[in-house]
Amino acid sequence: MSNNITIAIAGNPNSGKTTLFNAITGSRQHVGNYPGVTVEKKEGKFKYEGKEIKVIDLPGTYSLSPYSIEEIVTRNFIIEEKPDVIIDVIDASNLERNLYLALQFIELEIPLLLVFNMMDFATSQGYKINIKLIEKLLDTPVVTAIASKGEGIEYVIKSALSLAKNKKKARGNMIKYSKEIDKYINILSNFLSSNNVTEGRYSGRWLAIKLLEKDTEITGEIKKHKLSEEIMAKVSEAREDIKKFFNEEPENIISDRRYG
Repeated sequence: MSNNITIAIAGNPNSGKTTLFNAITGSRQHVGNYPGVTVEKKEGKFKYEGKEIKVIDLPGTYSLSPYSIEEIVTRNFIIEEKPDVIIDVIDASNLERNLYLALQFIELEIPLLLVFNMMDFATSQGYKINIKLIEKLLDTPVVTAIASKGEGIEYVIKSALSLAKNKKKARGNMIKYSKEIDKYINILSNFLSSNNVTEGRYSGRWLAIKLLEKDTEITGEIKKHKLSEEIMAKVSEAREDIKKFFNEEPENIISDRRYG
């Protein structure tokens, strides 16, 4: 592990993401803008066991689909800047909505730590959360915190730095969409990877899913590639077969399966 480590903090709006960022970085913060957009970029630094740790507070977002500037900024930062680890802050009292974003981070196959925040509120609402089971189901480390009270912050930092050190990436292939969709994800993924279409920026599987979802940013990028016609023909064929089989658009089925 190098002496400079970058941690990106992400999460839904109102999940306590910025509270955690403030608790970790204290007053050592700098506010600017992301290049070319008016979205605020908050950066902080702290030293830990002799290492310089940079922390980025990413914009609050519900997903990584390119429908809002916040979603695009968050996704592009992760793909382009490749932080050493992402902390996804989750409102423990609203797991169903918050875990949708977590699954999209898992699909990106990056070192990921899930922080179940506001555990005191979740408990007061009568929720009992089996953290070990969720860790096992998602194959991703989960820690708990109450950022507003400063509880669990040290353990969050230790866990994040341990992930950065081991470079353990989330396993994107643990999410199954259905036999029919997974078949086409694998076909497309193998073609994209074997032709080095991803150029190491992201996994072939993630790219295949985005193309099946008709992701506008990714589709636009692929259309500039020398193999664009062949790739888009394969995507079009896959989408048609999936639509015939399910009688529904592939992006709707993929979204439903994530929630499922």
